[in-house]
Amino acid sequence: MLALETAIELLEMLGKAAVQLVAQPFYYIAVLFIILQYMRQIRMERQMFAVKLHNWPSLVFKAMLAGLLIGLAVSLAGAFIGVTLTGSAVMWLWAVAAVLMIIRIRYLCFAYSAGIITLLQWLLGWTSLAERTDWLGSLTASLANIDTAGLLVLVALLHLAEAVLVRWQGDRLATPLFLEGKRGKLIGGYMLQGFWPVPLLMLVPANGVGASTSVLPWTPLFGADWSQGWSFVALPMIVGFTEMTRSLLPREKAKHAAKGLLLYSVCLAGAAILAWWQPLLLPLAALTSLLMHEAIIWRSRSREAAQSPLYVNDSRGLRILGIVPGSPASAMGLVTGEILHKVNGMRVRTKQDLYEALVQNSAFCKLEVLNLEGELKFAQRARFAGEHHQLGVILAPDEQANYYASAGPASLLELLRSYHASNRREAQAEKAERLSE
Repeated sequence: MLALETAIELLEMLGKAAVQLVAQPFYYIAVLFIILQYMRQIRMERQMFAVKLHNWPSLVFKAMLAGLLIGLAVSLAGAFIGVTLTGSAVMWLWAVAAVLMIIRIRYLCFAYSAGIITLLQWLLGWTSLAERTDWLGSLTASLANIDTAGLLVLVALLHLAEAVLVRWQGDRLATPLFLEGKRGKLIGGYMLQGFWPVPLLMLVPANGVGASTSVLPWTPLFGADWSQGWSFVALPMIVGFTEMTRSLLPREKAKHAAKGLLLYSVCLAGAAILAWWQPLLLPLAALTSLLMHEAIIWRSRSREAAQSPLYVNDSRGLRILGIVPGSPASAMGLVTGEILHKVNGMRVRTKQDLYEALVQNSAFCKLEVLNLEGELKFAQRARFAGEHHQLGVILAPDEQANYYASAGPASLLELLRSYHASNRREAQAEKAERLSE
């Protein structure tokens, strides 16, 4: 009977926390940011290849669903770990993240926010600012009450979740690009970019109005005295990653990135647990959060710089950079990274060779393709009137390529400016088209 009452109370407290989550603006801000990012990605695909490889409403829906599932898993793990967080900790996380995002979009990661909060708390602990009665004293006192060790444990859990998401969905979020190589020659590449809004309902020790005083069926590993009461706090979070590759297939790049995130989460969790046991180690844990995150980015870039570009044409034929969904190429089982060697019996070394080979037979298409292992494979299919782009392959760039992707917006303000500028250009183009008619 007692267990049933506790279970009912747990559900009631979860319901209250869910209402708090819905009432907070941070989750909606995260979703809006994700929408802007994916709309920009699809606009870039259209400008560069004149095709739409992704659908932003579908991407956003899948991100929200995956984020919800991951949020449930992290919340369940947090209930047994015992991370002590409050509403003020959430405000601090998002406030610092907002400032960092204005500086650079890639800093929209709570690894940076939590690290900076931990260092600020440690530094201000050497001052007497918390004793002041003005707004500065209130801010300092609020900062001092944050369980920064628990915050870093939460960041480690989120990066473990990110590793799972990247390994699961990372290659499906990849966008082919034309990029400028080291010597100014255009090469092919991929941008892997994913963002997930993660709603968390974290069990926390509490002692006050709205807290439950019933005994939990289990004892969380960390945290304060749980016998004084407990409740749930709503934590809307965002998980995201951006990677660029010129030398790897999208699935290989996603696997490599997931390994780095897994290593980071394990090391940060270890440093945070040590800091919880010995608070003098908090600055070390904060630096681990900041510097090791930069280290995994450096690791990825160093590997890319050390390898030769993959997405270039050579004497064997034309390298496939991407496949248009629903196209004949997709139906024939062609995949990214393969080389078109012969089409309808003709060697193809340029796009013009490909077009001429395709018109040799308007009803049938026979391909000789070098697969990823360099072995020859055959693919053939009847061709039908009205099929998109004849074959439906995006090829590595040649000398006739006129467009390539430059560095994206570094900050949130640049992202918004580029979004509005693109809308103005599209509106002007539509107006000019109507006037010409």
